Amino acid sequence: MLTEMMKLEGEIPNFFMVWILVVASLSYCHTVGNLTSPGTTRLLAILPVVFFFFYLPLNLTTIFLGGPSSFFLAWLANFKLLLFAFNKGPLATTPPTSIYHFIPLACLPIKFRNDPKTPEKKTEHPAQRISNSKSLPKGQKSTLNYVIKALIFATSVQVYHKKQFIHPKILLFLYSIYMYTGLELILALVASLARVFLGVDFEPQFDEPYLATSLQDFWGRRWNIMVSKILHPTVYEPIRKISTRAIGRKLAPLPAVLASFFVSAVMHELIFYYIGRKWPTWELTCFFLLHGICLAVEIEIKKAFDGKWRLPAAVSGPLAMAFVVATGVWLFLPSLMVRCEADAMAYREYTAFTEFMKSVSNFVKVNSSFLIVAGK
Repeated sequence: MLTEMMKLEGEIPNFFMVWILVVASLSYCHTVGNLTSPGTTRLLAILPVVFFFFYLPLNLTTIFLGGPSSFFLAWLANFKLLLFAFNKGPLATTPPTSIYHFIPLACLPIKFRNDPKTPEKKTEHPAQRISNSKSLPKGQKSTLNYVIKALIFATSVQVYHKKQFIHPKILLFLYSIYMYTGLELILALVASLARVFLGVDFEPQFDEPYLATSLQDFWGRRWNIMVSKILHPTVYEPIRKISTRAIGRKLAPLPAVLASFFVSAVMHELIFYYIGRKWPTWELTCFFLLHGICLAVEIEIKKAFDGKWRLPAAVSGPLAMAFVVATGVWLFLPSLMVRCEADAMAYREYTAFTEFMKSVSNFVKVNSSFLIVAGK
């Protein structure tokens, strides 16, 4: 336990140093955007920052600080910067975004209210709309929703203590629930901070994925929504345009879907490496390629029926979720829980953080008592 506390105490200054370097690097990118034209010149100027952002997460070793940081930097920030190099994506605005908004927008899943490039449309999916009414802001759900998920996540400690008595497959299923609720709670915290300090709306990562009615609904609208929006302009659209010239417009979406899932697989393998420092064994890649193939087949089946016939949502939804859970327990979660030992890491860090806060509290109490005695 002492080792974990020392590790945590060393991780906190590393975390602040990493994000100070992030702010400095993104300030440089903002200046580059003002001084260069979109294209090769801007790309060459930004590429060193992209490589630097792949390196920075290696300086963090905890799952609670290193995990989200690797996602924000290696994936979100880098993909947004690559789009920005060609005057695309959320960073390319007219007039240019101020540096105070450019920096958080580049590396966090947030979106400005009243973004002129993304006006609200009545036909948009609810999870994609900017809230400008008295309803809950975008990305913010009811307090009860978060309370329920927090209570569910809180049971993870007891499950970890009893895991030797739980069937491995059931344990992985429970871990999938904890992974989802934990991620949503962490991102909700980021949302709250962004809303308070920056006046921006959170770009939600999840829209109750267990309510998905198909694989297309699950991956496109409910799970990792920000990633889907980033992969679309960086991978899907370029591959679709190339494929259109090679195999025609009708079949062009298929290689574009597969390419998007392949890139997603590579990025997940990288983030899991950051978390566990273990080389990939490629089950994770197989998971995403399998889902890419199945989603491509689903899209073609829907095209073939042309909306004339479709399974009821009450049937297609459970089937889709059963497939996601079964393949997740088979291929996805073992990479995180077995290879990276994320459950053990999370428990050790939680315990170390608890002990660290107790020591801080005791230190404050002792010094407060000393000051009171000295004052007398």
